[in-house]
Amino acid sequence: MRKLTLIISAIAVMTGLLISCSPKKQENPVQNGKVLVCYFSATGTTEKAAQRIADLTGGTLHNIAPEVAYTDSDLDWRDSLSRSYVEMHNRDFRPALKDSVTDMTDYSVVFIGYPNWWNTHPTIINTFIEANDLQGKTVIPFMTSGGSNIINSENELHEAYPSIKWAKGLLMNNVSDDDIKDWLKGNGLR
Repeated sequence: MRKLTLIISAIAVMTGLLISCSPKKQENPVQNGKVLVCYFSATGTTEKAAQRIADLTGGTLHNIAPEVAYTDSDLDWRDSLSRSYVEMHNRDFRPALKDSVTDMTDYSVVFIGYPNWWNTHPTIINTFIEANDLQGKTVIPFMTSGGSNIINSENELHEAYPSIKWAKGLLMNNVSDDDIKDWLKGNGLR
C-alpha cells in the first residue's frame, strides 16, 4: 500500500512539473476577434483583398472612404491634372475622409490595405493614420497592384510613422489563401 501511495504521489508530482514547464499559450489576437481590417479601395480590388483577410482572421472590415469619392477621371494617372496625380505629387497632401476617426479601442491588430499609386500608398492612407490612434497596436499593411511590390510603401510608412509597431506587409496579387495564412503566421497571428 505504501509503495502504491509513493507511485501515485510521484506521478502527481511529475504531472505537475510537466504542466508547469509546458509553454504558456500566448493570446492570439486573431482567435480573440481583436482584428480590424481597414482598406481604401478606389475600384473594388483592394476591397476584395480586405474581405479575404477578414474572412481568414475573423476580423471586422472598415472602409477608409474619402469625403468625395474618386471618379474614373480622378484616377487617370497619365493626366497631370487628375486628382490622384495632384495628390500623389504632393506627399504632404491629405485627402479628407468621410469618417475621420475610427474607434479602435477593442482592436490589437489593425490591417491597412490600399492600391499601389506611384509605387507607394495613396496619401489618403496618411490621412487615416494621422486621424487615428494606432499606438500599442500591431499595424500590418497590404497592397494591391498591377505589377509593383510593397517594399517602397512599407519603407515610407516606417519612416513617416516610426512610433507605430509595424508588421510585415503583403502584396496581395495572385496570392492563395495558404499564402495569406503563411503571412499571418509569419506575423504571429495563426
